Amino acid sequence: MWIFGYGSLIWKTGFDYEVRETAWIKGWARRFCQASPDHRGTPEYPGRVVTLISAPEDICYGVAYRLPIDQLDQIVEELDYREKNGYERVTIDIHFRDRTEPGIVYHADENNPSFIPEEPLQQIADRIMKSHGPSGSNVEYLMELNRALKAHGIEDQHVGQLAALVVN
Repeated sequence: MWIFGYGSLIWKTGFDYEVRETAWIKGWARRFCQASPDHRGTPEYPGRVVTLISAPEDICYGVAYRLPIDQLDQIVEELDYREKNGYERVTIDIHFRDRTEPGIVYHADENNPSFIPEEPLQQIADRIMKSHGPSGSNVEYLMELNRALKAHGIEDQHVGQLAALVVN
């Protein structure tokens, strides 16, 4: 089974895998539209993390991991817990350079209580700069994601613009 990572799973995997490949999914865009009261913020001052928003003409690049069959149940159980704040496991087609394979992705849609409709970039950046939670600072999350995307040759305008605002 494959899992598609588009956020922290790119740089903070936390599980064993057999193969890791750059991949993409169609019809989705990565956006900082998910409040994080449990990892990168607090219930009183939630940070912002990425989720996927529907974007029929877009392609979201990320990293796909083929999970070892003998650890599959344990890994999925741990990911279900890690991605608990509004995220749901969804089956999706994952596209690779030479093929398409079925897999899963964790997605928090606009109907979950932590979804934040798109805000102006400066407002998101201000929130990220001031947020810190049990998993660390929200700035670390943004910068590690930006660095990891670049390391995989992935350009993401939304993430890059936020990183530039936070640095300046």
